[in-house]
Amino acid sequence: MSETAQAAAAKAQAPDSNRWKALTFIALAQLMVVLDATIVNIALPSAQQDLGISDGNRQWVITAYALAFGGLLLFGGRIADIWGRKRTFVTGLIGFAGASALGGAATNEAMLLGSRALQGAFGALLAPAALSLLAVMFTDSKERAKAFGIYGAIAGGGGAVGLILGGFLTEYLDWRWTFFVNIPFAVVAAAGAYFVIREPAGRNRSPLDIPGVVLSTLGLVSLVYGFTRAESEGWSDSMTIGLFVASVVLLAAFVFVESKVKAPLLPLRVITERNRGGVYLSLGLAIIAMFGLFLFLTYYLQVVKGYSPVKTGFAFLPMIAGMITGSTQIGARLMNRLPARLLMGPGFLVAAGGMLLLTQMEIGSSYAALLLPAMLLLGLGMGTAFMPAMSLATLGVEPRDSGVASAMVNTSQQVGGAIGTALLNTIAASATTAYVKDHIAGATTQPQQQLVQLQAQVHGYTNAIWFAVGILVVAAAIAFTFINAGSPDATAAAGSLEGTEDDVKVPVIAH
Repeated sequence: MSETAQAAAAKAQAPDSNRWKALTFIALAQLMVVLDATIVNIALPSAQQDLGISDGNRQWVITAYALAFGGLLLFGGRIADIWGRKRTFVTGLIGFAGASALGGAATNEAMLLGSRALQGAFGALLAPAALSLLAVMFTDSKERAKAFGIYGAIAGGGGAVGLILGGFLTEYLDWRWTFFVNIPFAVVAAAGAYFVIREPAGRNRSPLDIPGVVLSTLGLVSLVYGFTRAESEGWSDSMTIGLFVASVVLLAAFVFVESKVKAPLLPLRVITERNRGGVYLSLGLAIIAMFGLFLFLTYYLQVVKGYSPVKTGFAFLPMIAGMITGSTQIGARLMNRLPARLLMGPGFLVAAGGMLLLTQMEIGSSYAALLLPAMLLLGLGMGTAFMPAMSLATLGVEPRDSGVASAMVNTSQQVGGAIGTALLNTIAASATTAYVKDHIAGATTQPQQQLVQLQAQVHGYTNAIWFAVGILVVAAAIAFTFINAGSPDATAAAGSLEGTEDDVKVPVIAH
């Protein structure tokens, strides 16, 4: 290698001096995307009434976002590799801001639903680019631990922050502000990223795999929509079954195509590596449990306990505090001393312990005696597990694959969220209906009937939470058995050796 090439390679691999400033803007963008998944939930009843959206169509305010985001994530990750992570990140932010402005200004149902789909599409560009930037900017194990500790806390706690912010904006301003609030987030993050982030080297400029894009997008959309439809129409609905069958066929065809084409959308080496596969699977399962729980606790606090939207949001604060502590104080401090499985496995089990407490919920349960300790355990456990999971999912990945590896993390979260909401809500609804059927005959007065209805709801929630406990235990078992990476320093060294050949080519590819 010539001296000029060696100098170029050294420059390309040198740490970015602005990486900590860049982390601020990446974290801000990630917070915006994650909180947007829950902030609109609290505003939905007000938006529905204002715009005259029917009960049958109101779910599309959530579904339109989930379908676009979940379906286009792999495509977004590949675009980040081809087009450049920084450019994709800034474009995603500007587009997300524009879509949010459109949603806030919506005058009818079609305009609102269209804006939600656009938000999802630009989020699918933004989210993989953000994680990909982190993966290639922070390569030192100690710095990586701190950076991913912050990122993991935001990824885990952002949904709960959305509930608080959504409650405030809906109760004291207007539902439209749940959209408008994204604009300052996006503008600040985009401006900061444009001036601070230096495009890291190692992009993959291979031609775009069009068949892979079509098959993966249609397969993921079918899967997400199948679970969403199952929640409203039931698991035996012919359309629901058809969507699941189509999803299996399309995703199987996608895997076959990816194994044959020269420049695949998702190189199978990214997901077949034991540790990354274990992270994607265990993280997806954990998100299934978490998203269902957010839904149940929100309804329990507002409908059963009579909390206002703002009070409900504040009730989730211990969970956020636990997640931040677990990510930045436990996960980040121990990540360089323990293998990832010894943080992820116990983390999921601690979260399962918090869930186990919530199976004891009753109408008159005390917040301080039951919900508070349960939320703290949940937050600590998930925060501790999320941080090494986020880091390991992109550790040792060749620079050319960083975008799509990051997209897989987001895909497992997004698909997990859709599955969790539909699956656990259906279990809860079935248990509620069965309870009412068994107990309503003995309720002769209206107050007694209302009491039975509330008891039935809580019974439904606790039944579904038992399933969530089991799912978290399975996630822990997968983390313990699949993930076998040693100390982060050794893993990083192995990863850098794995990518040596491509890294030598980086200056040519990048410039």
